[in-house]
Amino acid sequence: MTYCSSMYKPLERVIVKHPKEAFVSQEQINREWQKFNYVEAPDFNEALTEYADFISILEKHVPQIDYLPASSKVGMDSLYAHDPVKFTSKGAIILKSGKELRQPEAGIYKEFLTEKNIPIIGELTGDAVADGGDIVWLDDRTLAVGRGYRTNDEAIRQLKEMTADLVEEFIVVQLPHDQGEAECLHLMSFISMVDRDLAVVYSRLMPVFFRQLLLERGIQLIEVPDDEYMNLGCNVLALAPRVCVIASGNDCTKQKLLEAGATVYEYKGNEISYKGTGGPTCLTCPVVRS
Repeated sequence: MTYCSSMYKPLERVIVKHPKEAFVSQEQINREWQKFNYVEAPDFNEALTEYADFISILEKHVPQIDYLPASSKVGMDSLYAHDPVKFTSKGAIILKSGKELRQPEAGIYKEFLTEKNIPIIGELTGDAVADGGDIVWLDDRTLAVGRGYRTNDEAIRQLKEMTADLVEEFIVVQLPHDQGEAECLHLMSFISMVDRDLAVVYSRLMPVFFRQLLLERGIQLIEVPDDEYMNLGCNVLALAPRVCVIASGNDCTKQKLLEAGATVYEYKGNEISYKGTGGPTCLTCPVVRS
């Protein structure tokens, strides 16, 4: 079985976490949302409706959707199933979040993958911290890792070691301070691969060398305007090459994707995405892309 070392090949299997398991109830949300740094408290019932619409889009394209179980050890952010692990062609790497409140999620994931007989090829140890949102496959032999507040040098060293036989080019991208340590800036905050030669980007946050490297590799860049960047317009999930999902309200980005020949699905993500700053890529952990 070949697992996932791509951001855009046809998605065959994905792991998600339902808001009824992550948010639990309106009472729980009211207790936790400030601690987890949400923009405001999500509405629980509305979140369930939004999520049902989101999943109905996935179900049209993805043959297997696995749901993470509820656990009292983790909080609201566990909705964003992308961050605690990253897949390679040979299996999963268990990460350890740079956001301390999220660190227990790794253990839950480890149990879940073991139960499902999904191989784990490595696990971050010691002082290493990294989030899945900082790790981007440009193609199946090129891995870009963001060095920022959520992913440190020791994690990068360990990831490089774990992927040595899988990766020809390992690119470290220094991330800017942007809105500070409490806000979440991932490498995936400003790039989403939609095809091998198409990416949605917010160039203002992108180091010059990285932007030039993308262009040199023949990748067309779709630029997201400032207001849509703030509305998670740069967070685009590819279900297959040029078939993608985006949070609604990003009309300019959507139009540019359509002009580039993409099929674009939209979901209303006010409660499940905007308020927790986690778009469709954050809500999903791709396991197999064929």
